[in-house]
Amino acid sequence: MFGKILQTFFLLGCSVIPWLSASAQDWPQWRGANRDGVVKDFVAPAVWPEKLRQVWRTPVGSGYSTPVISKDRVWVHSLSGEEEAISCLELKTGKLLWSKRYPAQFTKNQYAAQMGKGPFSTPALHQGKLYTFGINAVLSCFDAQSGKLEWQKDFGKPDTSKMFCGTAVSPLIDGGNVIVYAGDDIKGGVMVALDAVSGKEKWRWTGEGPGYASPIIATFDGVRQVVTMTDKSVIGVAAKDGQLLWRMAWPDEWNENIVTPLVYKNSLILSGVRKGTVAVQVVKTGAKWETRELWSNRELTMYMNSPVLEGDHLYGMTNKRKGALFCAEAATGKILWTTEGREGANAAILHTKDLLFILNNDAGLIVARKNPKAFEQVAKYSVADSATYAHPVIWGRQILIKDDAAIALWTLE
Repeated sequence: MFGKILQTFFLLGCSVIPWLSASAQDWPQWRGANRDGVVKDFVAPAVWPEKLRQVWRTPVGSGYSTPVISKDRVWVHSLSGEEEAISCLELKTGKLLWSKRYPAQFTKNQYAAQMGKGPFSTPALHQGKLYTFGINAVLSCFDAQSGKLEWQKDFGKPDTSKMFCGTAVSPLIDGGNVIVYAGDDIKGGVMVALDAVSGKEKWRWTGEGPGYASPIIATFDGVRQVVTMTDKSVIGVAAKDGQLLWRMAWPDEWNENIVTPLVYKNSLILSGVRKGTVAVQVVKTGAKWETRELWSNRELTMYMNSPVLEGDHLYGMTNKRKGALFCAEAATGKILWTTEGREGANAAILHTKDLLFILNNDAGLIVARKNPKAFEQVAKYSVADSATYAHPVIWGRQILIKDDAAIALWTLE
């Protein structure tokens, strides 16, 4: 079977440099500023071009990690031979400003041999620092401007005898802490919060190994929580001290828990390739936390595709019919429409005020209107000559695309 690919994310932090503070055009972490795939302030062209124009293309190596941007720079985490590379480029020209490398030998599970070796986690920018999480669970903090290594923590090479890929969980920055989740489905896992500046450990939770999903921050009953998928469940951990608040079983035959959870009003929307899509309410009664299922739709199975929310509507791609786009009611799970299928094995989805940007693994970029009544394609473009598993990044009317070997900037103008 195909190995699991996780479009992982990672939150990065940048220091007190004004241009590194998050803005509408910045893309500082996995799935954007709020880890939900929302692109702010995009203005669509009056007429969509027949083709996109490539501004520049720079070889950087392979990998599934999404680029992150701030103002006039872009950072990308990739694999070159047996080394992981962290590169900083000038956004307007693609010129390489600095690059750092370190050894990252990694042997994939035999069932995932057709897939790449990562890295799978997306970097994050926060207060002048860039944080990367490598295939072998090496967390690095770099000065985003110069590339100087500030500190590094090695959480141990995971046991990949059953895993389909190495570390795929993108770390999360919250309250001045970098929160990472490392481990495997053999030895178990550990979630650790480290001071973002010094790397000093603040708290630790030990339990099941991580899944391939990236965590989010959610607040339920006034308690700020790190919510994520383990290899066997969905959990909520107190962001302030690492206390396990609640656990909901989410078993999978191959431990393929990949989809990033979404917060809808006071509930969570979760999905899996063999579980379908489920909405649950997280509630506290007295001192006890629990989850209550609100609805379940077994037809909406998602594999390597994290959906997006627009108001009361959920847009995503099910793995059924070799990849079918869909729209469903977020309050009930009712399917409103699906496409015929064969859209691809994977789709990275972002959304603006009115539009969906859908990048499939065959380098096809689909632009569609957010229409709960029917699928309405506006345009479709080819944006690479090799596979595209990383999320696109939209910057004004320009689009950053990371393929299997390079990063390129395309423009709608």
